[in-house]
Amino acid sequence: MGGADLIGILGASLRRNVMGMLKADLEAAGFELIETHISWVFLGAADVFKVKRPVDLGFLDFTTLEKRREACDAEVRLNRRLAPEVYIDVVPITLNAEGVHEIAGRGTAVEWAVHMRRLPVERRADELLQAGRLEPRHVDLLASHVSRFHEGARCDTETSRHGDVVTIRHNVKENFDQTRTSIGDYLNPEQARQIEAWQLHVLEDEDRFTARVDAGRVRDGHGDLRLEHVYFGSDESITIIDCIEFNERFRYGDVAADIAFLSMDLAWHGRVDLAERFLARYARESNDYDLYSVVNFYESYRAFVRGKVASLLADDAEASTAARERARREARRYFMLALAYERPPLVPPRVVAVGGMIASGKSSTAATVGSLLAAPVVSSDRTRKHLMGRTPTESMRSGAWSGAYSPSATEAVYEELWRLADVVLSSGRPVVLDASFRTAAMRDAARRLANRHGIPFLLVECSAPRELTRERLASRERVATHESDARADLFDEFERQFEPIDELASTEHFRLDTSRGRDENRQRLEAILES
Repeated sequence: MGGADLIGILGASLRRNVMGMLKADLEAAGFELIETHISWVFLGAADVFKVKRPVDLGFLDFTTLEKRREACDAEVRLNRRLAPEVYIDVVPITLNAEGVHEIAGRGTAVEWAVHMRRLPVERRADELLQAGRLEPRHVDLLASHVSRFHEGARCDTETSRHGDVVTIRHNVKENFDQTRTSIGDYLNPEQARQIEAWQLHVLEDEDRFTARVDAGRVRDGHGDLRLEHVYFGSDESITIIDCIEFNERFRYGDVAADIAFLSMDLAWHGRVDLAERFLARYARESNDYDLYSVVNFYESYRAFVRGKVASLLADDAEASTAARERARREARRYFMLALAYERPPLVPPRVVAVGGMIASGKSSTAATVGSLLAAPVVSSDRTRKHLMGRTPTESMRSGAWSGAYSPSATEAVYEELWRLADVVLSSGRPVVLDASFRTAAMRDAARRLANRHGIPFLLVECSAPRELTRERLASRERVATHESDARADLFDEFERQFEPIDELASTEHFRLDTSRGRDENRQRLEAILES
């Protein structure tokens, strides 16, 4: 049944001007009703109509027709950023001279609805996950997509003020205040106190949040970035719907708060491995490894928000019994996840440095290690170009040990590597470092970083026959862009400067011949990482 049929059913129902009857008629006609705490969403075969509920929940107010119209307009405008083909228009529900209600008809508008194009539910991320079809490649594509969205998102004085601790603390306290009388239905008093005490304690370290504002990481984001709002096309395109339109302070915020919603959601569905992979990939694509300084806080915060929203629906007398029971189960699970802020990491923290000669296969090996550990990979090539204000594939070629590759520039790159790795490790996660580590001093610095955190250290030394490395370097000459600027003319000089790795114990040093098959080397790396 198409949009015209749906409009006809809506018109017939609205003549009676009773929302309860409207809902009953739509369900009887085969349309699915999705009830949220703020909307009635009617799903037809090809179209969706979303009607705002006339509610005042403190953080939103839809109690007047004008406010509901403004919210509908904002929803269409803002969501066209990530779903331009989905959000069609805002349509009036009208009352004509004959006293008949119509959708987009003649007469006075008595209600408003957002008209959307329906997307195939089987392509929704949570459905793919449930069916076992959400793959690591989907997570990687999503991380890149969200990173590009954030890069182009609004960032100014107004958005930035929502990243200061005063504003964040207000949001956090509001969550606790709004659940003060209901939280006991889901957690015992001590559990509730633990969540509140921990989140407020993190906010006492204001510097970490101020640094995020100063770095331009507080932007006009999505605000409700969860799996059920993400759709993957058969061509691997991505559509994201349902951003927050009703309250800017829930949409303006740290990009880490946006991505924490997705990582928290993946963890809630039991896929911590994909949650960590998503964070790692986003950090790489955005060069935002500092997100690890705040992401644990935001994951707990987002879980509590979802628990609060579910608890509101659970207490809604107008919702169906089934919807209320489902909401109660979800609320308890989300609140428990918010409590699990100190959950054991998927893989214990450690430092894995991947080094070797140029064109020895370091970056592909580091990517494999990162995948095995679900850990972020911090690359010297990408870090160098970020520090120089260049894109990852923009060439900065110069003579050996000059320009962007001078000793002083290289020292600054490695200092940034240590800093970023320290941020990741402090969040309780492992980190992979992708660099040449051509001197004993560089390797010693990486080892000392691990020692400061009291965690294991491993250097994976990549090697390959000279003929193969020269062949790889020659292939780079045929590629317009490459993250590494190293070419064949640097090979001999680099080889002369490379200090043999003979200072590490065998337990901290593993040689990998990258001329072997990829699957074989993945198995070898997996074995050494598990030993």
